[in-house]
Formats: sequence, C-alpha cells, structure tokens
Amino acid sequence: MFRHATRTAPPRPRTRPRTRQRTRVLGLVTALIGGLLALAPATAAQAAPTLLSQGRPATASSQENAGTPAAAAVDGDPGTRWSSAFADPQWIQVDLGAPATLSRVDLRWETAYGRAYRIETSLDGTAWSTAYSTTNGPGGTESLPVSGTARFVRVHGLTRATAWGYSLWEFQVYGTTGGGTQLPGGGDLGPNVHIVDPSTPNIQAQLDDVFRQQESAQFGTGRHAFLFKPGTYNGLNAQLGFYTQIAGLGLRPDDTTINGDVTVDAGWFNGNATQNFWRSAENLALAPVSGTDRWAVAQASSFRRMHVKGGLNLAPNGYGWASGGYIADSRIDGQIGNYSQQQWYTRDSAIGGWSNSVWNQVFSGVEGAPATSFPEPRYTTLDTTPISREKPFLIYEGGAFKVFVPAKRTGARGVSWAGTPQGQTLPLSSFYVVKPGTTAATMNQAVAQGLHLLFTPGVYHVDRTVEINRPGTVVLGLGLATLIPDNGVTAMRVGDVDGVRLAGLLIDAGPVNSPSLLEIGPQGASADHAADPTTVQDVYLRIGGAGPGLATSAMVINNDDTIVDHTWVWRADHGDGVGWETNRSDYGVRVYGDDVLATGLFVEHFNKYDVEWYGERGRTIFFQNEKAYDAPNQAAIQNGPVQGYAAYRVDDSVTTHEGWGLGSYCFYNVDPTIRQEHGFRAPVRPGVRFHSLLVISLGGKGQYNHVINDVGAPTSGTDTVPSMVVNYP
Repeated sequence: MFRHATRTAPPRPRTRPRTRQRTRVLGLVTALIGGLLALAPATAAQAAPTLLSQGRPATASSQENAGTPAAAAVDGDPGTRWSSAFADPQWIQVDLGAPATLSRVDLRWETAYGRAYRIETSLDGTAWSTAYSTTNGPGGTESLPVSGTARFVRVHGLTRATAWGYSLWEFQVYGTTGGGTQLPGGGDLGPNVHIVDPSTPNIQAQLDDVFRQQESAQFGTGRHAFLFKPGTYNGLNAQLGFYTQIAGLGLRPDDTTINGDVTVDAGWFNGNATQNFWRSAENLALAPVSGTDRWAVAQASSFRRMHVKGGLNLAPNGYGWASGGYIADSRIDGQIGNYSQQQWYTRDSAIGGWSNSVWNQVFSGVEGAPATSFPEPRYTTLDTTPISREKPFLIYEGGAFKVFVPAKRTGARGVSWAGTPQGQTLPLSSFYVVKPGTTAATMNQAVAQGLHLLFTPGVYHVDRTVEINRPGTVVLGLGLATLIPDNGVTAMRVGDVDGVRLAGLLIDAGPVNSPSLLEIGPQGASADHAADPTTVQDVYLRIGGAGPGLATSAMVINNDDTIVDHTWVWRADHGDGVGWETNRSDYGVRVYGDDVLATGLFVEHFNKYDVEWYGERGRTIFFQNEKAYDAPNQAAIQNGPVQGYAAYRVDDSVTTHEGWGLGSYCFYNVDPTIRQEHGFRAPVRPGVRFHSLLVISLGGKGQYNHVINDVGAPTSGTDTVPSMVVNYP
C-alpha cells in the first residue's frame, strides 16, 4: 500500500450488604431440595425435570451497579445476585438455548423483591406469554409451577415491595428438553493464546519468538494473543507483528502494568509504516522505558483501553510514512506525537496533548484534544461521542476467565474506567470456545443452544453462514481470528435482534463470489434496537491479498441503530490474488438501517462505491478512503455521465444525515489520467450535512474535479495538496 505523507520532525448508589443470613439459609435448603428432586428416578413415561437455566445467558432491563449483573442470578452461587435500578417496571430474562417443556420457576429474592410481577415465556425472545402472575408476592424463596414450551423465560417486575429495586439471588428454571448432544461451554484457549503471569519464566523470549514469526508475515496464517494476568511486569519490550494481540486481564488497565513498552515499528518495511495492519494492544498500563511508547501503525490496528504513563509516538523510527489508526477509551498522560500519521481517529479518551495534523485528525469525547480548527490545522473535534459501548474483553478474576461486556454510554467523554466500570460479566462457561477445525454447523448449534462464541487465534473456513440470531450474543475473536467463506456463502449474519456484540475478527473473502461477507440484520429489518444496539468493533473485512477473493459487497447493514466502531473494509491493492477483476468487489459498506452510527470508518479500493448510505439519520465520525488504484482506464469507472463512483454516497431518498472528518484519496497508478468527479455525493437538503471534508491526489496519479457534489476546488499537480470543504452545505 502506497501513501505519500507530509513529514514533520519530531451520585453514588446506596450500599447494601451482599448477604442476608436468613435468605442464604433458605436458599441453601431450597437448593438441597431441588437437587434431591432432580436426582429422583424418572418414570418411564416422563423424564424428571432438570435445572435448565444455570450458566445460561441472562440479560436485564438494568442493573444497580457493576457487581450485580443479570448473570449473577443464574450462576448457581447463592452469594451473588442481580439487582435492578430503583424504578418500575424492570425485568430479567434467561435464554435456555433451545425450546424446553417447563415445569417450575424458583425465585430466591433478596430483601428487595417484587410485590407484583409476571413470569413470562417466549420461543423467540420477542413474543411473550404470561405463565404466572401475582400482585401480592411474599418475597423470600418462591417455587412456582409453570407449564408450556419456551426457550426464553422472564421475570417481569411491575411493582416493587421496597424503595430499592428488584433483586434475585437465584432465578432458576426447571423442565425437560428434547435431548440430543449438548455442546460444552468453557475450556482451554488453545496453544496460540499465551497466558502470562508475573512468575512466568522467559516472557521476553516468548514475545520475541512470536515477533520473529509475525514481523513481516502480512498474509500468513499465524495468529497469536498474549494475555497478561493482573500484576506488574518489569523490563519488557513487546514488539507486535501481524495478527498479534496483547491484552491485560484486569477489569481496568492499571490492574496490569508493564514497566516497559509495547512497540510497533517499521524496520521490516524500510521505515515505511503504511502496511503495519492487523494488530492490537488492549487493557494495559505502560510505563515506557524512554518516557514515550512507539505505536507506528496503519489501518486495522487498535489501541483500546490503554494507560500510557508517558507519551505516545505514532510515527516509525526516522519519521517515515505512516497511514492512519485508532485510539479509544485510553489515557495517555503525556503528548501524542502524530508526526507523519496522515489520518487518525481518537474516541472517548484523555490525552496530555497532540502534535501535528497532516491531513485528517478527528477526536470525539476526548479530554485534552485540540479544538476544531479545520482547515488549518486539520483538526475536527466533537466534545462528546453520541453513543458508544466499549469492546468486550477477557478478564481473569477469582481464578477463572470471564468476559466483561461494557455498558452503553450516551454523550460519552473521557475513559469508561475512571470510576467503577459499568457492564456485565459473563463466565467463560457461557461461551463455546471455537478452535481451528470447528465447523459452521457447530458454531450455529452453540448459538442456538444459548452459548456465546469465543474464537481462539486461527483461520476458520465456513461452508455455511454463521447465524447470530439470538439477542445479546457476544462473538469475540482473539488474535485476529479469521473466517473464510467457502462456496460463495455469506460468512456471518446477525438477526434482527437486540444487543449482539461482534468484535476482534477478520473476515477474508474466498475465491467463489459471496453476495456479502458480513450482514447485520436481514433484508427489510425493522425492529427498534435503540436501547440495546448491535456493535461491530475491530471487525475487518478483506477481499484479496492473501489470495483471490470475490464478494459483491463486503458489509451490509440492515438493522436499525447499529454501531460500527472501528473497521477497515479493504479490497486489496497488493499481495496475492490482486487485479481489477481477480479480487472484484463493487461495494464496501452498504447501509440500509436507520440511525446507524459509524465511529472510525476505513473503507478502501472498491470497484464502485466504497460506502453507500440509504438509511435515515445516519452519522459518521471519521472516514478514510482511497479509491481503487488499479482501475485500468476512465471507462472502467464511468458511472453513466459521471466520472467515477464517489467514495461515500448518500442516496437521494435520504433526508437526514451527518458526517465529520471525511477524507478520500486517489492514486490511479495504472492510468494517471483518470479523473474522479468528486469524493462525496449527497442530496442537497438542509438535513444532510458534512463537516471537514477533503480529497487528495497522491502524487498527481489521477485528480478530483470537486470535493462533494459540484462543490470544492479540483485537485491538481503532483504535490499531494488536499482540496477542502469546511462545511456542506
């Protein structure tokens, strides 16, 4: 990948006791009785009811604090509980994983209990029926007979008995299932997850060995994750190559401190950092040896939930070319030296300062960010991020691995972990641990059974679509786990359901054309997901590069309210299997859902439109694009009477849309005479607005006539000078 750069030298909730002795004793007695009943011999005519809900995915309308998540009510531990906000109504529900014949529900209330409530059941998590109701619940331990067939069971509280919320030590559903082999949750994380604690010998040697394998393996099959248990580590320099993740396992970054560095440089590419893709650093505190850490990356490299006790240098040694990246939920105590980084997006963080702007630097919700000054310096700053929800991540506590799923924030500013991190903790037992060789059929069975998916580092061929159609499912990849669709299928599809989390995956097109690689929602999706949107985070899509790949569209978003938070959607311009038709893909991202938000959208090199937006009230904060280098001639990209396809097109039917900090570059190196009419196309309406737009001809290889529609000066010459529009219209 070529880039040409300008170089610059260097109110606290009331606390209540965790236990009540009376409730605990009653709970233990009832648990013993329930266990004896479950062990009683079954009659020939009917299997004995069994406990179906323990360890299953649970969600709730709210939680009182981070220590009282929904999962605590179905974990089998009588000393942990779910508790809600202090308001009516509230609910908690559990997904049994498959339809079951219900026999009873046991509720073990804490002091804060429901006076009026319903037990509701559902086969799909959407249409609910009442199986039991009361307006005079006694609290304590209740064993309630219910009947019917359901996959989802919900306690729907209507009236509280106390001034507090609703609180359950245990929510247990009993019944029988149709049998069949059940997939296990949890298990080991495989050989390419390197789990480290402060007593682990030869940590530096392990890091160095993987770096030697991965430093220049841009299209290799190696995948690695280094997971550091909470503690302090001294004198380390973790150099990260391709497909390598390093992360701390504490709830907060400061739980895992490296007195040393996590380094990305570009020695393998002669000091050019524009191809330092596919790697990540997460959830660590760093005290750099020199006072400044070096993180010289390009697209698809995330720096999340990090605390740098010093400065951060985003340029390679020697200040060579660098091309874009992403920081979120991080605190950098010192200054960030942007230097030769052409474009960058920073979200919901705190920084000590920022130097240099090059082309396109965007900030939202960042304490210490420079004020908007576009076009010079080229800073675009939003005081807050409208909606954000941080990426799920592994933690290690109480001697066990768990996944923390952060809560949604609105109007966010600064890091999410300054106080008590808000969110839900899921036990590893609620995840199916996917390992190389796992089939798509097994992945789908795990989801249908009620398990989340945790992909260990590896490359996975799928011969059918992985269907994520259960609300609240977490799909988390470690070490850039990679999915490749076989036989032209769509690799992964999300249903029209609430709260799915996709994170940490690379989806690589196969040699048979797929209609799409990733679909968020089915065509015609219409449900409102504003309260609990699907998030797509550090999910990267690639067509070609590792070999021939074909897809009509890379990502299609049909669901309303989806949040796309950092993605690189790339039709390869170098590597294997690259050519105008060899790795053809006409469309990068197509958005049909309403109220979709993109924060950190990198989309490059598609044969036609890189981004098309049909949904209403869409918003994009930061967009980076290059048009396809390899267009053979003007005719190949002629769009009717228009010269070229816009990088970012808003459909003429849209009445409301807004974007901040968007850039498109051209480098038509096959035919430098190609002209691109504009980088951006949108309907001319008061509700369609853009801020801080630019287009650039890289070295004069092709030119733009305008920036957006017919507005903005043409690019010209070979000096790589952007043409800019501050506000449109």
